[in-house]
Amino acid sequence: MKIVVSAQGDTLEAPASPVFGRCPTYVFVDTDTMQYEAVPNPAMNQGGGAGIQAAQFVVQHGAQAVLTGNLGPNAFDVLEAAGVAGYLVPEGTVRQAVEAFKAGRVQSMGGANVAAHAGMGGGAGMGSGAGMGTGRGMGRGMGRGMGRGMGMGSGVQPVMPTQPSPATAPDSELTELRETLKSLRQQLADTMDRIDRLEEEG
Repeated sequence: MKIVVSAQGDTLEAPASPVFGRCPTYVFVDTDTMQYEAVPNPAMNQGGGAGIQAAQFVVQHGAQAVLTGNLGPNAFDVLEAAGVAGYLVPEGTVRQAVEAFKAGRVQSMGGANVAAHAGMGGGAGMGSGAGMGTGRGMGRGMGRGMGRGMGMGSGVQPVMPTQPSPATAPDSELTELRETLKSLRQQLADTMDRIDRLEEEG
């Protein structure tokens, strides 16, 4: 099983990090062989939406579980949508965290355990992201309020399957839904960045 630990360094002996979205490094570990790959967190210095981008990053790298200290609601939603479980990492090194996970001694996160930054939830972000996504020139003139309204109608609905067709095979529908989820996660990350920029300019 491939899991990822938020870490302060790039080895199994590095301290595990209690921070997810802005930790320095992600250490991906194969629990069967203990082989690992340490990858710098590309979202560490992001102005906004770091948790979402970090969650997308570890999902894209094939992580099947996340071991960390804190997960915000946006990051948690991305991981949950991808079927990636989050676990509270114990104090200690990356190796100790992995060993605790293998022994069943880590606590599963049933939800986010820290508040969203700037008080934004995933729903509002998704709406404005879809609205702004078609043309960045429209964003400043329209404002966030209108963006949310048109976003949900113009950006999200067209990519969602309206109703499963009786002739559609389950595998085909699953593939379609996964592609939809991937698109929505990207829209959400773009939206959070756009909102942060607008708030800074305002």
